[in-house]
Amino acid sequence: MTVTEKATFAAGCFWGVESSFRKIPGVTDVIVGYTGGQKDNPTYEQVCRTDTGHAEAVEVIFDPGVVSFADLVVSFWGLHDPTQIDRQGPDTGRQYRTAIFTHSPEQAEVAEASKAEAQARFDRPIATSIESAATFWKAEESHQRYFEKQGRH
Repeated sequence: MTVTEKATFAAGCFWGVESSFRKIPGVTDVIVGYTGGQKDNPTYEQVCRTDTGHAEAVEVIFDPGVVSFADLVVSFWGLHDPTQIDRQGPDTGRQYRTAIFTHSPEQAEVAEASKAEAQARFDRPIATSIESAATFWKAEESHQRYFEKQGRH
C-alpha cells in the first residue's frame, strides 16, 4: 500500500493550478476547493462575491517516495507570480492570493526555506503567506478537473 501525504497551495484561479500539479509524477490526486477563511462549507459564488476570507486552493495528494513536498513547493513557485498581492493575471481579489497551507511543522520549515531561496529569483518581495492548514472545503464538482472537462489539459 502506498503511503501518501497532503500539501495545500493557493496560487490564483484553482483550475490551472490543479491541471499543473496533476502533471507531476508522484501526485496521485488534486482536489480544488477553498481554505483559509471563516465561512463553513462555502460555495464558489460566496468565495468570489463575498468576504469569506477563503482562497481558491488545491489539495495535492502525493507519494513522498516519488516526489517530495520540497519538490512540490519548487513547482509552486513556477506556477504563478508569487509577488502579486491578491491577484494572478486578470483575476483580482483576496480569493486569488498566494499561500502555502502547511500540514506539519516539517512542511512549514521546508516552505519557509524554499521561500527564502526563491526570493533570490524575483525583483519584488514574494507575497506568499505560509500558514497552518485549516479546514479544506472541496469545491463543487463542476470545478473538479475543470480543464479536462473543457477539453484543455
